[in-house]
Amino acid sequence: MSGGHQAERPNPAVHAVLVLLVLMSIGPIVLMLLTSMRLKVDIFSDTSSLIFMPTLRNYETVLCNVLWYEPAHVDYCNPTFGRALGNSLMISTISTAITLVIGCMAAYAIVRFRFMGRDTVSLTTLLMRMVPPAVLLVPVFGIWTFDFCFGEDRCLAGTSAGIVLIYVAMNLPFVIWILQSFIQQVPIALEEAAKMDGANPFQIFFLVVLPIIKPGLAAAAIFTFRISWNEFLLANALADRSTRTVPVTIVNSLTEHDIDWGVIMATGMLLAVPPIIFTFVASRQIITGMTAGAVKG
Repeated sequence: MSGGHQAERPNPAVHAVLVLLVLMSIGPIVLMLLTSMRLKVDIFSDTSSLIFMPTLRNYETVLCNVLWYEPAHVDYCNPTFGRALGNSLMISTISTAITLVIGCMAAYAIVRFRFMGRDTVSLTTLLMRMVPPAVLLVPVFGIWTFDFCFGEDRCLAGTSAGIVLIYVAMNLPFVIWILQSFIQQVPIALEEAAKMDGANPFQIFFLVVLPIIKPGLAAAAIFTFRISWNEFLLANALADRSTRTVPVTIVNSLTEHDIDWGVIMATGMLLAVPPIIFTFVASRQIITGMTAGAVKG
């Protein structure tokens, strides 16, 4: 021993556990990808194995109504899956944007303004997020079907606006709660300096506070988008045939007869792409904000 501390050898059991966890995580994704690139005859074949001729026919079947060409193997183009992808993208994006706008303003008001019951409001926002969506299913369906109606047969139930509204209400408490901690870290001296320079409250909020809490906005956006994109229970109750999202469409396509697993797996792979892209884009904002804060510090 030469006086220095000898580096400990990594335990092989730790590496084995890590490899097992990685395989358990990516295994279903790899299986879904391989199945989505197989024909139906290859999926149900007794000699099915990892050796097969990959094809994009299932993806062409899913996206036949949005492709610039007509797939030769598609006799009838069913627009269900393509329409559901568009509905999910529109509903998730709009609900995320509205939730962030309202949530950051509400969080700023709770942190910076003094009013009666401020602590109660702050705690209530977190408690509301603990309510399971299944508990809200029946009352929301009744309100959306009978109370919020415009005319005789035009209600929020069955519309994209109704789904967006319930997603905003469902995700807003958590966004308010998570943004409060980021706003509290903004030095009040910056806002006071901007106020002395003649900035009004809206300019202080949009030009001083928002750029500093950009990492918090990105984290809240990732959470809100993923919840809205994958939510099934409320969307299944509130959506109709033309406003169904992808999770609802996938579940409704699972019947007792003629289940096309290739098309379903292709839809599942397409369902996973937008959240991954959105997470990568928003994560760059988190890393940029943290790096900027470290440099400034």
